[in-house]
Amino acid sequence: VQLQACGGGLVQAGGSLRVSCAASGRAFSNYVMAWFRQAPGKEREFVAVITRSGGNSDYADSVKGRFTISRDNAKNTVYLQMNSLKPEDTAVYYCASGSYYLRASQAYNNWGQGTKVTVSS
Repeated sequence: VQLQACGGGLVQAGGSLRVSCAASGRAFSNYVMAWFRQAPGKEREFVAVITRSGGNSDYADSVKGRFTISRDNAKNTVYLQMNSLKPEDTAVYYCASGSYYLRASQAYNNWGQGTKVTVSS
């Protein structure tokens, strides 16, 4: 499955943004989907993951309560709704697909190209 992320942009601190990741192919619902991010000069880090059905999700402590991951299997799309954004959320956000409901980036073998989110103070 090929992944295409979009929806990034520039937003003020305290604002909201929703990024999306569209998948090609018919097997989207067979995959666990996750979001990661990489800030300038830092390693890629886990943000959120959602199960195949969308019934369960997990979040990094740094975004818990502010970000929401969801998916629409009929549209082959996974979303990341980001509220109460902070300057430290500035990063390139990547979607990824895998077979296991894990936080480790090594568990994901298929990555989108990333979409840049910049939060100004």
